Amino acid sequence: MNKLIWTLQILAALAFAGSGGMKIATAPADIRANPNMGWATDFSDGVIKAIGAAEVAGAIGLIAPAATNIAPMLTPAAGVGLAALMGGAAYTHVRRNEPPVAPLVLGALALAAGLLRARRIKS
Repeated sequence: MNKLIWTLQILAALAFAGSGGMKIATAPADIRANPNMGWATDFSDGVIKAIGAAEVAGAIGLIAPAATNIAPMLTPAAGVGLAALMGGAAYTHVRRNEPPVAPLVLGALALAAGLLRARRIKS
């Protein structure tokens, strides 16, 4: 079970670190120019960067506390936070009549990783 939990945590962390890192490193105008990033036209430059920072922080939170055993309950909190962030992303996509599948899958992955880690901590 521990290998499954770590696998979920690492997969979710890589996905969120990559997505958030792209939002931080790429100019907001370039993000808006990407036809797959239509949602970005609804948000200011600062909000796009904040979303990216939240995703990167959540990715770190999925791994670092559990790996170092320093405040390991932050890992489930990161999972829940990322799931909430993806809930907002899914809402944005639905409002724009876009498919919300990717945010829902990532949110479920983050939530599963966090909650499984919480269960592991309690046992």
